[in-house]
Amino acid sequence: MKKFQLLIVFLLVGFQNLSAQVVVQKGVSASNYSEAPDVIQKDSVLSIHGHTRTDPYFWMRLTDEQKIAESPDEQTQKVLAYLNAENTYTEEVMGDTEHLQEKLFKEIVGRIKQTDESVPYFKNGYWYYTRYEEGKEYPIYARKKGSMDAKEEILINANERAKGHDYYAVNGLEVSPDNKILAFGEDTLSRRVYHIQFLNLETGEMLNDKLDNTTGSGAWANDNKTYFYTTKNKVSLLSEKILRHTLGEENTEDDLVYEEKDPSFYIGVDKSKSDEYVIINTRSTLANDHYILKADDPNGEFQQFTPREEDLEYSIEHYKDKFYVVTNLDAKNFRLMETPKDNTAKENWEEVIPHRENVLLQDIEVFENYLVVNERGNALTQIRVIDQESGEEHYLKFDEPAYVAFFSINPEFETNKLRYMYSSFTTPLSTVEYNMETREKDVLKVEEVVGGHDPEDYVTERFFAEARDGAHVPVTMVYKKTTEKSDYTPLLLYAYGSYGSSMDPFFNSAILSLLDRGFIFATAHVRGGQDMGREWYEEGKMFKKKNTFTDFIDVAEHLIENNYTSPEHLYAKGGSAGGLLMGAVVNMAPEKFNGVIAGVPFVDVISTMMDETIPLTTNEFDEWGNPKNKKSYDYMLSYSPYDNVAEQDYPHMLVTTGLFDSQVQYWEPAKWVAKLRDKKTDDNLLLLDTNMEAGHGGASGRFERYKETALEYAFLLKLEGMVED
Repeated sequence: MKKFQLLIVFLLVGFQNLSAQVVVQKGVSASNYSEAPDVIQKDSVLSIHGHTRTDPYFWMRLTDEQKIAESPDEQTQKVLAYLNAENTYTEEVMGDTEHLQEKLFKEIVGRIKQTDESVPYFKNGYWYYTRYEEGKEYPIYARKKGSMDAKEEILINANERAKGHDYYAVNGLEVSPDNKILAFGEDTLSRRVYHIQFLNLETGEMLNDKLDNTTGSGAWANDNKTYFYTTKNKVSLLSEKILRHTLGEENTEDDLVYEEKDPSFYIGVDKSKSDEYVIINTRSTLANDHYILKADDPNGEFQQFTPREEDLEYSIEHYKDKFYVVTNLDAKNFRLMETPKDNTAKENWEEVIPHRENVLLQDIEVFENYLVVNERGNALTQIRVIDQESGEEHYLKFDEPAYVAFFSINPEFETNKLRYMYSSFTTPLSTVEYNMETREKDVLKVEEVVGGHDPEDYVTERFFAEARDGAHVPVTMVYKKTTEKSDYTPLLLYAYGSYGSSMDPFFNSAILSLLDRGFIFATAHVRGGQDMGREWYEEGKMFKKKNTFTDFIDVAEHLIENNYTSPEHLYAKGGSAGGLLMGAVVNMAPEKFNGVIAGVPFVDVISTMMDETIPLTTNEFDEWGNPKNKKSYDYMLSYSPYDNVAEQDYPHMLVTTGLFDSQVQYWEPAKWVAKLRDKKTDDNLLLLDTNMEAGHGGASGRFERYKETALEYAFLLKLEGMVED
């Protein structure tokens, strides 16, 4: 895709004085640089429910075919010219930070252990692990038979397979039950559309079988030749069909075993931990549905676990003669049920763990002798161990005020040892093995911070900020012990607030580059996430979505009132749906922040949710609403960042996107920035940085992605007058 970087067609933009004097001191303004890019306006009239919107930048939308065409048409040239012009402008404005960006990048990457290896796990006679080699961007997947002293077998060297591609991702590695064939998915465009291939692990040769347009993962039947996988709708990219493939046969002959007719559902297929069942999983925002097939009967028919019901959510795990069921049936925070494996309909479910008002049941892990439950209470995760025979139970103890603990890889059934992961803002990610019988912990690995890291040098705080409606919003904060809290202290406030995703306090070695320069970093656990239980999520979605935005603003106000920082030194960051949060916040309370970073932001809510050909749209009607319903349309329109850009002052802003983003299409941030440029009344910086080769997750590889992080940090430090530190 290098050609796009060179395709600067000056049909839309005119640049002068590119060598303008750079201003380094505090008080940065756009007037110190060349004129920002301009782009033509071509009104598109969009009408529904008797209401008309005029969108001057609707024309910016390109198809994938247009993006990769050898001879770009006029529209493509204009769009690419604009994006490249914005990139050039960003490079100019941030030119005085070039050395700082390089320094930050080296700092961040320098903390990463170059030659590293994951903790091996044992499955079906082999130890599996992932390792990295010095200077290499991608992992090497390997295994050893029987013992870690055995000869290494490399499954996939992603560094070799990534050669010749600007982007590369591999997923869904699954070895056949006889340990002879590896199935894996590859994406070389960053659209999350994978082709699946099969590797003969005995000979090292690729089989001729190749499955295109897939999600990248699947499940083996126990005959070692039947493989179930998921294909996508080629337009919307939604997972749509489950097919059965037999090795050695043409994929055109693959049998359709399931087709999802409801576009609000995602689908996938995997295997039970017991290896006795292949399970089709379907889910929407508010419902789940499962189909099961005995893995010894690959040509049989999948049986529905229980009839699909609106608002019935559940997940299943096979255990001996029964299935465990985690469900919201008459239980907002979920409860645990069980049912005979041959009689799985809902009326046969019996309660194991009852519903609790203040504790969310998130997940379970099954072992022969123990049942382990992952719970969330008071915005903290907990791990509960239950003896399968006696029912005796206990909780693991964690000492920090804010942390996260969750299950690691536990493929073995007949073991008394639980693997889990632990982390906090000050404790690097750790792999712990816990003996459920003796209750002894063995820390197998702590993520190494090259150059050293002393958790005692930093302070973590957990407190609650009162929202305007009386809700108490958790806030987790970290800063260096030597940092003094005052009106002059820079503080970066982060949040997400959608889909019930909880923002747990993971250690992030990159953030040390800000903390060590005097920044405070804080996460606001706003409504829309599930940090405080299921109700916390429901209070931040659909017709209560604005709670997410006002929670964030109220947390910002709390930080200012309690002298942690001031509006002149307060910064905000969010990505994807968190980018929507940023867009709403800068419209509603721009005066609270000096700068905002919005990554791949979902900001054109109405137009995106009106277009059912766009990936994710139909799956998310229960999250945002369907604008074809007038009530939903009116509410969504009232907060949609793009539609509510006003003639007012805005903070300094850095907006990032990827040309091949399939989740939030690049045109949303591009249009938003163009409209902000046209409307805003301030002289603050407004920068758009587009990765012309990547998608929603940014650059592939474990180092390259930190160039964007370095840019973001340099942006913040520039606004603080700390370019030359």
